[in-house]
Amino acid sequence: MNDETVLVQRSRTGDHQAFRILYETHVDSLYRFLKQFTGDHHDVEEWVQRTFIKAYERLDSFQEHSRFSTWIFSIGLNEMRSDRRRATILQFEPVDNDAPIPLDDAADRFHWDELMRGWLSQLDEVKRAVFLLYEVEGYSHAEIAGMLRIQESTSRTILTRTKQWLRDQWKQERREVG
Repeated sequence: MNDETVLVQRSRTGDHQAFRILYETHVDSLYRFLKQFTGDHHDVEEWVQRTFIKAYERLDSFQEHSRFSTWIFSIGLNEMRSDRRRATILQFEPVDNDAPIPLDDAADRFHWDELMRGWLSQLDEVKRAVFLLYEVEGYSHAEIAGMLRIQESTSRTILTRTKQWLRDQWKQERREVG
């Protein structure tokens, strides 16, 4: 039994300090992950807060065959998605995915982080989530499949195609800059 399992079990019995440790362990990585889907830190803070509230309320439904972080990320993704669905229903604003990435001047223009954020923002939610969960957060395809409710092979395919698309974007950018 690992420390996290013990903390979950203690939290289930009402030990608030144990849940606080789980929160402190996972809050930053969840925030960083969800931040990749929006530039509005208020939205991200709201999603993170609701995620941990739901996790605490539903602690009995956590199945210990997966990592606690996998479960938390699933809840966070669902919070983000439900918020976006509500926003789409309430207000439709077209998104200009063809808007150029702002760059300053020739030699100093090339900022990898800005380019990558711009490219990632062009991906749909599932592709962006698979890429970030695998490449940045280090989750396995099996864990990603569970979080996103897709097949493990679908996760692998999405990652492969997304990486190829990013490589193509990189090549195109190098041609334009060079």
